[in-house]
Amino acid sequence: MMIVNILNTGCLVEKNNKFVVESKVPIKYDVLMSNYTYTLTGGPAQYLAEPKTFAEISYLVKRSIEFEIPYLILGNASNVIVSDQGLKGLVIITTHFSEIKNNGLKLIVDAGAKLKDIADKAAEESLTGFEFACGIPGTLGGAIFMNAGAYGGEMTDIVKEITALDAKGNIKQYSHDEFSFSYRHSLAQDQNLVILQAVISLQVGSRQEIITKMKELNDRRAARQPLELPSCGSVFRRPPGHFVGPMIQEAGLQGKQIGGAQVSKKHAGFIVNIDHATATDYINLIHLIQETVFQKFGIHLKPEVRFLGFDEQS
Repeated sequence: MMIVNILNTGCLVEKNNKFVVESKVPIKYDVLMSNYTYTLTGGPAQYLAEPKTFAEISYLVKRSIEFEIPYLILGNASNVIVSDQGLKGLVIITTHFSEIKNNGLKLIVDAGAKLKDIADKAAEESLTGFEFACGIPGTLGGAIFMNAGAYGGEMTDIVKEITALDAKGNIKQYSHDEFSFSYRHSLAQDQNLVILQAVISLQVGSRQEIITKMKELNDRRAARQPLELPSCGSVFRRPPGHFVGPMIQEAGLQGKQIGGAQVSKKHAGFIVNIDHATATDYINLIHLIQETVFQKFGIHLKPEVRFLGFDEQS
């Protein structure tokens, strides 16, 4: 997430109108984030734009800095919970910025490309190494931001170079080692970087074996996870030596419901939206899980999801 502090000036309204009206990239007002988030929750974004190129993203970021408008970059919004009160400033959605190019054993991928589409492209080119991410519901930018992983693989294993905007809106290149990957962490979180593109390094493989592996992983995911319902994916990070789902089960919370949010009956590590849940329902249920698990096991579950627009982060 990238936030730039906003100044409380008397000319704020006038500046904001100019910010939108004179923008070279279309900016919309008061757009419900529930139309974009995987949980189907979240209030209105003050402003929202959907750029399609490097230049448009860079322009929006620099314009936000110039006008002292907070800005936030989102891809698929699959691992976020947005406040019911919405988000101040400009939300930049990257899903239309999604080109995938082949370059030998490498794929050059825009940040807004969906992981599923990247996996399909890799399979098409008989390149192996990306199968682990084929079912992760997100875009490359978000996956790199949090070093997403599944089934024994992580973004750090395959990402070799990253192009990103720094906090001043300047385009910079980073090597894998410079990006400080660790469990669900990257340099982007520390320095508020906007990931634009990455080079993914893969290996030659059998197309049929790659496709078969992807099907196996997707079948496993469908059998174990509540993909049929809106959710924000895995809610908590895995504590060393423990599995989150069984801990929540043993704490007696599987199926627990607050408002329209429910601890999934299929996998207790997920919270699903079963009846017009609000972000507040999600937050309250997350807090209940944390408190109950801590009381029973003495372990604090740290959220894997990102909380946006809340005064206090969970």
